[in-house]
Amino acid sequence: MRRRNFIKGIIGSAAAWPVAARTQQRQPLIGFLSSGASGPFAEMSAAYQQALGEVGYVAGKTVTIEYRWAEGRYDQLPALAADLIGRRADVIATAGGAVTALAVKAATVTVPIVFIMGDDPVRAGLVASLNRPGGNITGVSLFLAELLAKRFDLLSELVPQAATIAVLVNPTNPNVESDKQSAQAAARARDRQILIVSARSVSEIDAAYATLVQQGAGALLIGTDILFTNQRDQFVVLGARHAIPTMHQWAEFVTFGGLVSYGTSHTEPYRQAAAYTARILKGEKPADLPVTQPTTFELAINLKTARALGLDIPTKILALANQVLE
Repeated sequence: MRRRNFIKGIIGSAAAWPVAARTQQRQPLIGFLSSGASGPFAEMSAAYQQALGEVGYVAGKTVTIEYRWAEGRYDQLPALAADLIGRRADVIATAGGAVTALAVKAATVTVPIVFIMGDDPVRAGLVASLNRPGGNITGVSLFLAELLAKRFDLLSELVPQAATIAVLVNPTNPNVESDKQSAQAAARARDRQILIVSARSVSEIDAAYATLVQQGAGALLIGTDILFTNQRDQFVVLGARHAIPTMHQWAEFVTFGGLVSYGTSHTEPYRQAAAYTARILKGEKPADLPVTQPTTFELAINLKTARALGLDIPTKILALANQVLE
């Protein structure tokens, strides 16, 4: 009798093992690494997390998301990448330029990487091609440098009296030379003078404004860089203080008082990256997922700011705008 009970107990315990193993199985861990700061990226990271939840990866319930922010300190990226890899991240999403994705790629050849970046990933050396990325990395490329010429054209139409248009760049950005070349080509096409001003820190942004005012620039186009994305409030204040019509990259700047912006939806790429993250967690390989590009572009104009600057927005530009703020 005791022998039968013992055997039943063993069989019952064995039947329970798979259930116990399932309940103890580790949740997938997603690492999210950005060269920026959490504040300016709050809406974008929220869009990423929401899109994951919509396909069953709910943060804190069915998946763990570990966020790391370099806050513009590029030298911190390798250590932050190593930390996420050490925590056994199943996939790492990167934001804030090629520099972030390159830091993670240098640290691992096995952990899948999904980037969100404005640079050309082929030129940056991240992927072999857009259709066949190869290796352990894929993602979303905004190709912001290619949009720079369009932004220059729009700013020229908004401020036709500006004989000289300044372009602000960060000389430490890997994309700086292509940004300069795009801006110079656009200036030649529009028969405008161009003034390149540089800033590699918050304090240098103030100095750049002083330079462009001294040189008589009639408008400013802000280049693509994570430092500039982080300094939304600073740019809005300086633009108003110096009465400089300014073209921004994100519509969020216009919401907070900037004059005009043209670029991609700042949340759509994060939703696209979330979709790729989910597909990788379900077993697909980054090498088989082509690099995607955004499909939505937004022109936003703040009429209150335009009036303060004494600008009349052409009807043609207003008709093109996705957002017109009164």
